[in-house]
Amino acid sequence: MKIIFTIIATLLFILPGFGQDNAQFIKNHPGIHKVVVTDVLQTTSYTYLLGKENDKSQWIVVPKIEAKPGEVYYYQGGNEMTDFKSTQLNRTFKSVLFLGGVVKEKSLAKEKTDSLASKVKSNKKIEVTINPAEGGITIAELFSNKSKYAGKIVKIKGKVTQFSSSIMGKNWIHLQDGTEYKGIYDLVATTNMDVKVGEIVVLEGKIALDKDFGFGYFYKVIMEDSKVIQ
Repeated sequence: MKIIFTIIATLLFILPGFGQDNAQFIKNHPGIHKVVVTDVLQTTSYTYLLGKENDKSQWIVVPKIEAKPGEVYYYQGGNEMTDFKSTQLNRTFKSVLFLGGVVKEKSLAKEKTDSLASKVKSNKKIEVTINPAEGGITIAELFSNKSKYAGKIVKIKGKVTQFSSSIMGKNWIHLQDGTEYKGIYDLVATTNMDVKVGEIVVLEGKIALDKDFGFGYFYKVIMEDSKVIQ
């Protein structure tokens, strides 16, 4: 998901002033949160961090990372969910804050812009050739004529390259079919169904443009409430 780009862009902008006292740093940049990890829980795809900021503790959830108590992380934004139940942990959390990522204090202090940015996981283009579904379109066709398909239900066949479940009440699919338009080759779709990375599927859903879910989740083109029909 895109939240981590917002985090890093902001942190890199203020990086030159990081040498000042940490307390003053946070005071000067109230949108940045600093937490000390007091507990870590791991699941297959996510890491749960219990972070303490001043006298307040908050569970935050990020894509799986190596972490341990005592480490210090910085983050910005996030999407809070209350009474959230983790099936893998068999536990209900009163409050969790979902983030696209966190930045370790050591990284902030010592890394250059290019090396820090390289830590961001990107959905790279894969080598695949998939013929369109019957009555469907390609990803290249969608992005090259996005206004034509806005608000319409379309079918797209492709390979699942990334799948994230239960974020903001939705499952998120990244799909590629081997086509691209001006360097865009990846389609994001929301769904309530489960798929596996590597599967070839046909998704059917409504196309939305300039969709802003908040907290860094912004998409120029997205397929919403999609269904796997094949």
